[in-house]
Amino acid sequence: MECSTGFVVFAWMVIGWEAFLLLMALFEPALRYKIAQFESPALDSEAFLRTIEALTDAQVNHASLLTVHTNGEHFYEAELEAIGKARRSINLEAYIFQKGEVTRRFVSALAERARAGVRVNVVLDAIGSLSTTKSHLKELLEAGGRVQFYHPLSWRSAARINNRSHRELLVIDGETGFIGGAGFADHWLHSKKKRKRWRDTMIQVEGEVVCNLQATFAENWLESSGEVIFGEEYFPFCENKGQSKAMVINSAPSVGGSTRARILFQAMVSAAEKCIYITSPYFLPDSSLVKELVRAVQRGVELKIIVPGKKSDHALTRSSSRRLYGELLKAGAQIHEYQPSMIHAKILIVDDLWSIAGSTNFDNRSFGLNDEVNVAARDPELAARLTQDFAADLAESKQMSLESWRHRSILERLNEVLGWALERQQ
Repeated sequence: MECSTGFVVFAWMVIGWEAFLLLMALFEPALRYKIAQFESPALDSEAFLRTIEALTDAQVNHASLLTVHTNGEHFYEAELEAIGKARRSINLEAYIFQKGEVTRRFVSALAERARAGVRVNVVLDAIGSLSTTKSHLKELLEAGGRVQFYHPLSWRSAARINNRSHRELLVIDGETGFIGGAGFADHWLHSKKKRKRWRDTMIQVEGEVVCNLQATFAENWLESSGEVIFGEEYFPFCENKGQSKAMVINSAPSVGGSTRARILFQAMVSAAEKCIYITSPYFLPDSSLVKELVRAVQRGVELKIIVPGKKSDHALTRSSSRRLYGELLKAGAQIHEYQPSMIHAKILIVDDLWSIAGSTNFDNRSFGLNDEVNVAARDPELAARLTQDFAADLAESKQMSLESWRHRSILERLNEVLGWALERQQ
């Protein structure tokens, strides 16, 4: 009885805190971010590369290999294969690690490597992976693997309940990494009833860039466990594997209200000269980013955006997103709603040259509250490969016209009002 009473008290404390944050956000004036520049350096210039490197506190790696894995049947198999080959260390960080067939396979694969003497460290977000308990991880823990939950729920952590680790990454031996939008759950692999499996993308990285991805994992492992990972088991000398100029850019609220992710995305949009292709599951840009996108269209940049259709996993978020379409459609942007299933990929392609893939959504939660990680690459081959996927997704999407947007229903407009409050508190 005492335990249940304590839980109820804690639940009401959390609700009260969230209500307070909501009210504060509704009446707090939002910052209007903008790019201050005389003239943007060309996207293919060393000046632009150095500017992004400096602004995001990232390191450009000049010899990296990046491989695209489209959808769960491909990226899960690639990840499991890499885990099976691990000799020294495996580090995994995930927002979503949901009980089911997929996580059972990964727990077993990680446990097998742990029994073989490989160091296995896992960081799971305490809210995103709420359904995962120590019993679900028993095989891994008994094999010697170590698991930490990021910002677990307690009265002591109520002030940071909104800060989640939204990162999805896997690093093997400090030599091979995976980064993208997909967590670990059955809906990325199997269709259910009338719901087709989710559409998503992961990028496999090799070469110099993996060292920076490992360092990103090290941040939240330190915060969760109090331990600094160090040594050749985690940071070996990485051989040159490719020609991509790539950088891993992590962001967190501690960097400031305007995170590195925002700087990266807004700078890319402001520098675009030919085309911008965006795939985002939760497209809720604030007025600053909307204006940046509109300015891009006005200077002749082709802007195409793919977002979820009716099979979105968050109907209210979709309604909130649709509220923002008007200004973009009037400017001449194209907005397409993906029809077959929930699209969860988070991709930005600029001028057939730059690509960004990772965990960041086009919303204020990703730009201001969550811990995120992205890989940004200046590589026309990678951009071409991701554009192939974009074109395939476009073919299975329905284009939203300005006329149909203007004739959306009263119910949808009411949902947009609710969504506005949600958007502000993010």
